[in-house]
Amino acid sequence: QVQLAESGGGLVQAGGSLRLSCAASGFTFSTYWMYWVRQAPGTEREFVASIKYSGTYTSYKDSVKGRFTISRDNAKNTVYLQMNSLKPEDTAVYYCAADRAYRRSSLTYEYWGQGTQVTVSS
Repeated sequence: QVQLAESGGGLVQAGGSLRLSCAASGFTFSTYWMYWVRQAPGTEREFVASIKYSGTYTSYKDSVKGRFTISRDNAKNTVYLQMNSLKPEDTAVYYCAADRAYRRSSLTYEYWGQGTQVTVSS
């Protein structure tokens, strides 16, 4: 049974920080790219960040570069998203996802979590 369980979301003031976690099970975590994707109310889902199997390569949406950091701990089957200098426009449901390939324009990943709400107040 494949599971991706996000945690760490919540309410934070603009300029604050949150650390999201996603615990994975049911597949060989270290052979999958991991992704963070977000969806704000009334919008389409958008790519936020990706990380390769052992963390040797990362990629970010331009608007979060320098503020967000994706990382992974393969021993714990967990991927993280450290979010600093948060802005109200970062408010969204954040999802983790897994796929054996790298893709960021077509968000057709194999596995998805149920999401965690991040709300940034002004």
